[in-house]
Amino acid sequence: MADSAAKTYYKVPSQWHQISQKDLAAALKAAGGSSAGVWSSAFDAGTAPSGSNFLAPAISKPFLFAEVGTLSPTVSNELSYNLMRDFMLPVTSNSRQQDAASGFPLTNFKQLRDQTITGKAGVHGVRETFQYTFPGGVVDTFDEDVLTNADQTQVYFLMVHCTDSCYSSNVNNIDTVMSSFTVGSPT
Repeated sequence: MADSAAKTYYKVPSQWHQISQKDLAAALKAAGGSSAGVWSSAFDAGTAPSGSNFLAPAISKPFLFAEVGTLSPTVSNELSYNLMRDFMLPVTSNSRQQDAASGFPLTNFKQLRDQTITGKAGVHGVRETFQYTFPGGVVDTFDEDVLTNADQTQVYFLMVHCTDSCYSSNVNNIDTVMSSFTVGSPT
């Protein structure tokens, strides 16, 4: 998949189904977000692909979401690796504690990977892999790349998630997707 205007690329297994922009926008709105980014896309590896799987618990096939957005001058000035770690869900200890005190419903955080990324032309960021338990006891694994350009005016986000057993069964495909995420030239 590519957004050549934002120079963002990633590989997706051919059996994964692209979610329509209309379905994705509805899912983002339902999750309390917006589709106001520069570009977004999503893929669902399930047999009944749906944007509603965006943050759904208990999905047994990987769901991928990607977004490119412009950062405000304030966020750009304050952007840190920890802010990137907490881009979508609370990952850092401080953020998890604050969100738990505010009623965040996911529990039993488990960090599986915390890696910094250095790309071409000053692109940098983090790759985070972690688990949360949803209400009802479903353990979900999230794998995220959060990158920014050299002057920290753009954010590039890629996330794949599904149940823990799904993640284990699909780890090779997921790792191919995540490691293919490129900002700049895909070569």
